Amino acid sequence: MQYVTLKNGDRVPALGLGTWRMGEQASRARDEAAALQRGIDLGMTLIDTAEMYGDGGAERVVGEAIRGRREGLYLVSKVLPSNASRKGTVAACEASLKRLGTDRLDLYLLHWRGSYPLAETMAAFLDLQKAGKIRAFGVSNFDVADMQDWLAINGAQETVVNQVQYSINSRGIDFDLLPWSIKQKIAVMAYCPLAQGDIPEDGALKTVAARHQATPAQIMLAWCLRSGNVVAVPKTSNPARMAENAKAAEIKLSAADLAELDRDFPAPKRAEPLAMT
Repeated sequence: MQYVTLKNGDRVPALGLGTWRMGEQASRARDEAAALQRGIDLGMTLIDTAEMYGDGGAERVVGEAIRGRREGLYLVSKVLPSNASRKGTVAACEASLKRLGTDRLDLYLLHWRGSYPLAETMAAFLDLQKAGKIRAFGVSNFDVADMQDWLAINGAQETVVNQVQYSINSRGIDFDLLPWSIKQKIAVMAYCPLAQGDIPEDGALKTVAARHQATPAQIMLAWCLRSGNVVAVPKTSNPARMAENAKAAEIKLSAADLAELDRDFPAPKRAEPLAMT
């Protein structure tokens, strides 16, 4: 497994476990929890979830998956913008902790920017941190301008992560946000790194995959991790796919590989609106 060291010194696996669209059907919850347990066993010990996912259902699935094995895991959840007032953020976090069956989150994020003043959310994060309910905080779906507004708030300089959509075929952040984040020592957490399963099966991805005796999906994940400042959180409920994802962390793409992939998936030449699925 590759690792990324966050600004606060926490060392987290570069490949984690996404949970978007888990917890939406009770009949699938047991299998989803088992898939997460398989991922943990494979070294993907960072789990990303949110109160929004399945209206709390994903957090319940995670809670089932981690029961009796909380130590050694890095748990991430998010507060909805509609709950992101100072009091609302604290209440939302406490509800998430209850669903997860734990007394603390390792990382708590504002899911996207909403109508509440950012300073209120920041104050709540500091309240939660002081109370020992979160270890670190960050944001999600913030572009460079949003990040600059956020970092202007007292205390926000300790932000460790910005979670955004990022994949080889949705790489707008390569123009500005990713290099800016590297300079600020703020890690990028990539959601939908496999483009929600829309994986090109030909061209450079197929060629590079064959060269590494890998699958195109594994190359997509390895590509996301190439900068050393990105944590990718692919979601799957398939144990076989979970093992496939984990092996992607072992792949080291060469300069020639990256150049070949760039020809099919060129880097952006101008700023683009932040992708949000």
